[in-house]
Amino acid sequence: MKKENNNIETILKNKKYLWLVTGVAGFIGSNILEKLLLLDQKVVGIDNLSTGFNENLKSVNKIVGNKRWKNFKFFKGDLSSLKNCQKIIKNVDIVLHQAARGSIPKSIKNPIATNKDNITCFLNILSVAKDNNVKSFVYASSSSVYGDSKHLPKIENRVGKVLSNYALTKKVNEKYADLFFQLYNFKTIGLRYFNVFGKRQNPNGDYAAVIPRWINNVKMKKKIVIFGDGKTSRDFCPIDNVVQANILSGVKKLKKKNYVFNVGTGSRISLIKLCKEIYFAFKTPSSKHMIVYKNFRKGDIKHSLSSIKNISKTIGYRPKISFKEGISSTINWFKLN
Repeated sequence: MKKENNNIETILKNKKYLWLVTGVAGFIGSNILEKLLLLDQKVVGIDNLSTGFNENLKSVNKIVGNKRWKNFKFFKGDLSSLKNCQKIIKNVDIVLHQAARGSIPKSIKNPIATNKDNITCFLNILSVAKDNNVKSFVYASSSSVYGDSKHLPKIENRVGKVLSNYALTKKVNEKYADLFFQLYNFKTIGLRYFNVFGKRQNPNGDYAAVIPRWINNVKMKKKIVIFGDGKTSRDFCPIDNVVQANILSGVKKLKKKNYVFNVGTGSRISLIKLCKEIYFAFKTPSSKHMIVYKNFRKGDIKHSLSSIKNISKTIGYRPKISFKEGISSTINWFKLN
């Protein structure tokens, strides 16, 4: 039996697709864009630049060079406009939908805006993709859909009660995708991200994730804030693994039309240990005086750990970058930027 090739470089070596990446100027979107252009693919991207940045696109341009950059076309706009969706979808083969309002605390403060960005925009691009017969539609879901489920590791068919408006929007995305398969036989793959981190992740503002924020704080000699007792654990997933999962999902020809997969490393680390790892990387002794403990936030999940058996078996996903490799390269990137 011939062994299936799951290396994206080899798969795309002699194949050219037109990819649509939404949220292309954001952290995850810009990393996907970089990889696709390095693989000599053509990419259309859209971003309203509310949480994405032109600096991310300039960074990608610098890395891939001007020749490959010509394979990218950028639209500044919002997916809440159906006209925008119809404009960017023309001749697209594969959609990688990353655009979203991604903060749990912000979703609790502003459920209406979260609903618009995460459900209305999702339904618009999903519908337009279906109408234009795109070959593959991959979208970003979230481990937050597991809610209050205490089962570890998290398995795709065992979810609990959602704990935030953000988690609810991601669950609705999955329901819409499932319904589009039932009604229209339209292929979708949802990727439940587990705490993604890496280069170009914004350490500031309301949407800052824990790793870039803490790295920046240690770099600037500011205090680190831990919500809870520090024993909370997470499956932190390096961005390279998420990029791999998106591209593999886009190009794999699957018998079934609708999937939802976990994307993580299959390992976890406590927040207090993470804190010590960052201090150690900066060769700075961790001090109790530099760590502030606050109450758990509404919507936060106590422990998170992904089972990656399904995605590994179905599309050949293997985490190429371990947490330790990822945190090391991320810290080095922040030191230089």
